[in-house]
Amino acid sequence: MKRNFLMGAAALASLATLSACGGGAGSDANAPAATETTAAAVEAPAAPAAPAAEAGATMEFASMTTDVAAGEKVFALCRSCHVLDDGVNRVGPSLYNVVGRKSGSVAGFSYSDANKNSGVTWTTDVLFKYLEDPKGFMPGTKMAFPGIKDAQDRANLVAYLESTKK
Repeated sequence: MKRNFLMGAAALASLATLSACGGGAGSDANAPAATETTAAAVEAPAAPAAPAAEAGATMEFASMTTDVAAGEKVFALCRSCHVLDDGVNRVGPSLYNVVGRKSGSVAGFSYSDANKNSGVTWTTDVLFKYLEDPKGFMPGTKMAFPGIKDAQDRANLVAYLESTKK
């Protein structure tokens, strides 16, 4: 019985996480449902080395070796809300060329005041922290995603996002 309870609790937690990304009142709802990533405002990790441009390539990030191909797999968490296509907004804004972009600057997307007025530039270090806990990093954001707690997964995701920059 205890095992069934634990399995049910785990399933419920998974559903709650997925439903948080589905939009609804107070969310950035511009398109189909999607999942996102997060980070907390703390001391930034060490600066990354040059970006890896091809899937499977690696780069140094915060004293970690990152894997762009693994980061592409982590991006699956983001796909329900975000795409990498220029000018295509969904529940979340397009992540086309997100690395180096000013927060709240994608045309046609309805951002929260917190995001528009944050003054944040999405560097690799900032994305790494944001993706850990978006609401902790930027209180007032509409992003409902709880974040990616595993530092290696976040580093891989950031490396992937940087590798897609055009």
